[in-house]
Amino acid sequence: MYCAEFAAGRCRSCTEIEQDYSLQLQHKQQQWLSLLAPFAPEQVLAPYPSAESAFRTKAKMVVSGCSEHPVLGLLLNTGEAVDLTSCLLYPAAFAPAFALVQQFIQRARLQPYQVAERKGELKFILLSQSSSSGRFMLRFVLRSQNHLAAIRKHLPWLQQQWPELELCSVNLQPVAMAQLEGETEILLTENSYLAERLNQVPLYLTPQSFFQTNPAVAAALYQTAVDWTADLSLHSVWDLFCGVGGFGLHLASSRPGIQLTGIEISAAAIASARKAAAELALEQPDFMALDADAFALAQQQAPDLLLVNPPRRGLGSVLCNQLLKLAPEYVLYSSCNPQSLARDLTNLTADYQLVKAQLFDMFPHSQHAEVLVLLRKK
Repeated sequence: MYCAEFAAGRCRSCTEIEQDYSLQLQHKQQQWLSLLAPFAPEQVLAPYPSAESAFRTKAKMVVSGCSEHPVLGLLLNTGEAVDLTSCLLYPAAFAPAFALVQQFIQRARLQPYQVAERKGELKFILLSQSSSSGRFMLRFVLRSQNHLAAIRKHLPWLQQQWPELELCSVNLQPVAMAQLEGETEILLTENSYLAERLNQVPLYLTPQSFFQTNPAVAAALYQTAVDWTADLSLHSVWDLFCGVGGFGLHLASSRPGIQLTGIEISAAAIASARKAAAELALEQPDFMALDADAFALAQQQAPDLLLVNPPRRGLGSVLCNQLLKLAPEYVLYSSCNPQSLARDLTNLTADYQLVKAQLFDMFPHSQHAEVLVLLRKK
């Protein structure tokens, strides 16, 4: 796929974009097979592909330039601002949304943050769209509250121009380092959730909750988890690092009466999961805002299925050893880092057989991939 910004050397985020997509997928699968080879998987499925463009429903834009001429995109080390509002990764509805945000910055006279001088206020705008409703969540990342009054004053104008804007908030990120967002979130709209729906399962996204950037592939990932476990005898499931509940809610909604425990450190994400569980009228969901590692290490009895979706670092040796001690019958492991998964499999396959494995191309034109494996106790 041709990208003018990549060709000009202004944006290198999509490192593989000049390679034919079928070759990208083939290369990722080869690397995946190489990582899996030492663990003798019973079945490795073909990779699940993505659309090549318009698949990304989350944008993280550096705001540069000035309030009269704001630039949304990225900032090179040279200080040059690169406009990415026409990026091919975003759906068509993002271009007019970006244009409205730029007009809003001009209207409210928001001063973009100047990295070198450490002056100005507006650092980033974070934009998310629900693939099911088409509605948006917009977040302004500010250095301080100095522009908060101006944003509040002009927000009704933006809402009138942009009826698809469901949720708007301000995040305060006062430190000078390259950190995307801070801890403080100030909600500016009555709505506090952006509603999403994948495979008829409701999911509720809040400003600081994690959610996949590629909902079409995420839907396939969740459905695969349901399909792989459909014939297993399961009465209890733990969903560790559950986020807003994507995996656990899919499994529980397909298996009435199953005892689901979801663990996630973010209280906002747990509130989202509970809201979705109530809408689904699930019988026995138990979502708790706890550290997943600490929860697992404190347990003495295992569920039938342990579902884990850890951050890029993986589970690590301590949690893997605890998992081996608990000895659930099955482990379903979703990972955004195949290398850390392979390290964990080195520990887990001492007592577990790798039954199924599949790659999901959540991140086309990059070397990254999401992978899913199912393990069965030997």
